[in-house]
Amino acid sequence: MIHFKNISGLLLFLGLCILVGCSPQEASTKKSPDAEKTPDVQESSQEAYSVTVSIPPQKYFLERIGGKRVNVNVMVPPGGNPHTYEPTPQQMKALSQSKAYFSIGVEFEKAWLERFQSANPRMRMVDTIEKIEFIPVPAAPHDDGENDDHEGENEMDTHIWTSPEMVKQISQSIYQSLAEIDPQNETVYRKNLEDFILEIEGLQENIGQTLSNTGNRSFLVFHPAWGYFAQEFRLEQIPVEVGGQEPSPQELAAVIQQAAAKNINVIFVQPSINPLTAQTIAREIGAEVLVIDPLAEDWTLNLQKVAKTFADAMSR
Repeated sequence: MIHFKNISGLLLFLGLCILVGCSPQEASTKKSPDAEKTPDVQESSQEAYSVTVSIPPQKYFLERIGGKRVNVNVMVPPGGNPHTYEPTPQQMKALSQSKAYFSIGVEFEKAWLERFQSANPRMRMVDTIEKIEFIPVPAAPHDDGENDDHEGENEMDTHIWTSPEMVKQISQSIYQSLAEIDPQNETVYRKNLEDFILEIEGLQENIGQTLSNTGNRSFLVFHPAWGYFAQEFRLEQIPVEVGGQEPSPQELAAVIQQAAAKNINVIFVQPSINPLTAQTIAREIGAEVLVIDPLAEDWTLNLQKVAKTFADAMSR
């Protein structure tokens, strides 16, 4: 408490307060201009930044690791075909705001990645599959190794995101790039990565249990998008289409013969595929056609559903 010995001292103190424009209480509590600006600086540094990916599952990966720090643009929309997709002008405009592009090896990237870089030279290009060991696209039953008409034969399978084990590697690449782009939040990204790895390991255990009692381990699929899933969980993927081409009548007969020999009663197709050929095979072998989507955005839930669909179909 302040004590004044006389009236003149009190008057002098009040006069000083009037000159500086504050009360005795304000004099002890008013913050400096720099202190008032500090919260604004912190908030601006926490603004989310844009990144771009090729397919919807990648959006799930980026959001699990980047959290609220990232706004994720997706090039191939739900129902789109990543083998033939062409970005829209609106997507190219959004790309100009991206800090990074995360590629995953799908076919349309071969024609577009250089153009994406040219459209935004400051954008970091992140190859999330750089350290992945690819497996070949499996040969269809009709391929005897002497037919060169199928352009896509002997190519490598790029559908790596259907394997949880592969997604662990992709996630490490995402974490490292986000930590370099935004180092002040590295600990946030690292914690998110650790949580996501635990989620993936839980998914692997769930799928393993779902498929554990499946007697028939072979499945027929129109487009060979499930090779990595099959490899991880000890299944056999038998494709109808190879290299983007439908089978000839002779080749179709070979597919039907092998499906019948393996007691396959379900043919899996994805939403972007015309199901007419699959329906023809299904009629011949008394099977049904089921839709499974390798490009669904909710990656964890989708693989759980796919595993259950496989288990139910192959146990009939």
